[in-house]
Amino acid sequence: MNRAKRKRDHIEYALSTGQQEMTGFDDVKFVHQSLSDSALIDIDLQSQIGELSLSSPIFVNAMTGGGGGYTSKINSDLSILARETGVALAVGSQMSALKDPGERKTYEIVRKNNPDGVIFANLGSEATVRQAIEAVEMIEADALQIHLNVIQELTMPEGDRDFRGALERIEKISDALSVPVIVKETGFGISKETAQLLSKTSISAIDVGGFGGTNFSRIENQRRHRMLDFFDDWGIPTAVSIVEGCTSSDLPIIASGGIRNSLEIVKALSLGACSAGMAGAVLRSMIDRGLNETINEVHEIHADIQYLMCALGCEKIQDLHTVPLILSGEVHHWLEIRGQKPASFSNRQKNK
Repeated sequence: MNRAKRKRDHIEYALSTGQQEMTGFDDVKFVHQSLSDSALIDIDLQSQIGELSLSSPIFVNAMTGGGGGYTSKINSDLSILARETGVALAVGSQMSALKDPGERKTYEIVRKNNPDGVIFANLGSEATVRQAIEAVEMIEADALQIHLNVIQELTMPEGDRDFRGALERIEKISDALSVPVIVKETGFGISKETAQLLSKTSISAIDVGGFGGTNFSRIENQRRHRMLDFFDDWGIPTAVSIVEGCTSSDLPIIASGGIRNSLEIVKALSLGACSAGMAGAVLRSMIDRGLNETINEVHEIHADIQYLMCALGCEKIQDLHTVPLILSGEVHHWLEIRGQKPASFSNRQKNK
């Protein structure tokens, strides 16, 4: 099967398998504070991912590209969405365009439609420095995502089977590029051990890409004659992975993996993330409701985040890192046995 056909299959299977809704955010509750001492007009949604300044704490995370006209249309719509709502946008893996120049236009459309926006390039950890430079130049990217997808590759019938040297390649790319490098998982979560290793490199941020949203094991298993279904329940829930990343690394932590709405965004930020990526929920809205309705939905999400921050007495995104939270269920259990002290979240003192 050629790469373009596989890209189209991924989109179709992502839509048909849907979001798992197993991110752990239901186990995260806010402690209500009746004296919020805040005003909606003062809420500021400006955020930072390392040296990148963003007008929104959310961005459209990597989805697709390299699938001919089908994925070009999706990327075109996503870039218009990003332009009209002021959010950053990450493209899917550009390896297909590096191997087939005819696919470049499916990625280049994002910069054409959004010349002044913040755009992330994307490659896997198998990429070379030369390929990373070319991917960034292709879309005049402001940053490069390097994705880690061992489980997807193992489940993919034609996927990679050799993952040696990934950390060294990531470090070489980060050292060579003039733009920030973000390392992201693709739906199975970043552990504290992985975060510690990545923090020793020159990368700028970690995107946890947690378990609970689009499941690439389930997607790839749909394409196999003999399923590796033991990978379908494999991974670290997004809420857990955020905490593991934040407590194990000084790098900015980005939340992604099944995030669906404003409440989950604010929970993710309160667990310590600096920003939140959305992919599956945006794609589903785009397909079901169209571009204009999805643009309106993102505006509504921004408004809802402001309402939630006002209720919590937080004027800035970083203020959310100190609000008290109650962690229960599987999230509490996981963090407790991993030595992350979940009870410490319950008595945090909100900054003012």
